[in-house]
Amino acid sequence: MKKQCFLLGALLLCSSLNAQEAITPEVLKTLSDSYQNTATDKALKNAISANPIKKLAVNQENSAEPDTHFSISVNSKGITDQKSSGRCWMFTGLNVLRAKMISKYDLDGMEFSQLYLFFYDQLEKSNLFLQGIIDTREKPLEDKTVEWLFRHPLSDGGQFTGVSDLIEKYGVVPKEVVAETYHSNNTSEISSLISRKLREFGMQLRQQSEQGASTKELEKNKVEMMKTIYRMLVLAYGEPVQSFTWAPKKGGKATQGPKTYTPQSFYKEVCGGEKMNGNYVMLMNDPSRPFNKVYEIEYDRHTYDGNNWLYLNLPIEDIKEMAIASLKDSTMLYFSCDVGKYLDGRGMLDLNNFDYGSLFNTTFGMDKKQRVQSFDSGSSHAMTLMAVDLDKEGKPKKWKVENSWGPAHGFAGHLIMTDEWFNEYMFRLVVNKKYCPKRILDLLKQKPIQLPAWDPMFSNEL
Repeated sequence: MKKQCFLLGALLLCSSLNAQEAITPEVLKTLSDSYQNTATDKALKNAISANPIKKLAVNQENSAEPDTHFSISVNSKGITDQKSSGRCWMFTGLNVLRAKMISKYDLDGMEFSQLYLFFYDQLEKSNLFLQGIIDTREKPLEDKTVEWLFRHPLSDGGQFTGVSDLIEKYGVVPKEVVAETYHSNNTSEISSLISRKLREFGMQLRQQSEQGASTKELEKNKVEMMKTIYRMLVLAYGEPVQSFTWAPKKGGKATQGPKTYTPQSFYKEVCGGEKMNGNYVMLMNDPSRPFNKVYEIEYDRHTYDGNNWLYLNLPIEDIKEMAIASLKDSTMLYFSCDVGKYLDGRGMLDLNNFDYGSLFNTTFGMDKKQRVQSFDSGSSHAMTLMAVDLDKEGKPKKWKVENSWGPAHGFAGHLIMTDEWFNEYMFRLVVNKKYCPKRILDLLKQKPIQLPAWDPMFSNEL
């Protein structure tokens, strides 16, 4: 009887699979018969199987020398290089700040130390993780928030809110004061080891909680654990500078007497000490969610006592209006996009750079909303928006960003994008509120819609 039931179950399973259109021999024959193996197919197979697809898809009709003139451009001196690290968000935020410094003091060039601020970023994120473990200690390991914490104990990625929180808390330092190390230029190895240690500490805190440790005891233990993290960071990145001497220079000579600063006093006295969190707003163009709404992502911050990632979702034309207003006033902007899409070797971002459809005799026709919803596109890199070229009607034709991949990449370290590419693959822009129309400022008064930390749109973005 049991054998008969088993055979009956197997027959029902096979029937179910066939009903779901599994790849049966009949289906496989249909697929095989659809490939005609024509002379064109043979030539394409020979080419594609032996070459990078991107190389074969280059659109020769779009290979003419691009126009590099821009009607509006903010002055910039020097190109930064993040090397093999995910610190583009920090380079971008500091590059916006340094442009103001160069203009204010008429400097030949200026760069802030990314390493100084990155040390504290990694320290703060470590504390954020451990405190998050304490806060969620009564939830099971299978809880989504707990799972997210253990999956992402530490990263070298980030966004503008992190830059602003870190600057306001720890100040800034000229790059000449703090030298980069091997590990600040190659972050993956040390970040992986610290992540492993943080997970170990996280499990210990949960075990201590199960054994009856109070919140006060857990937080005391956390501080002891942080001593290990601090030491690891110092060994990899060096101990952060507490004070330094600096003077503005022009033509290699100081234009005023040197003065000793702390990082905090330098930001306040020399850089202006602007309250970045209160004066700037992050704008998003995500057509997969309703526009004109404010969103906040839980646990997506750099410091435990800092601000969660908060943004206003807007139509692309509204964002362009504020970007142009900022650039006209010689103010660069924090900008992030899906940089890998249609970027060619020249440093040009253009939808016509590659023709994958003709190569494979198909179409790639999803719109921006569908690409976001299907995880085909999302922000992957932050840069500094510095120029726009307007037509006679004041409409943008193309844009230029200052990148952080070194001066040898792109147009002497810059990338140029067509306005059509901007529409499809630009995601976020941070703008000073003084360039926002009243209707935009009024939208910021609404209560934010809370999104979970594991929301796929943001879990791995920059």
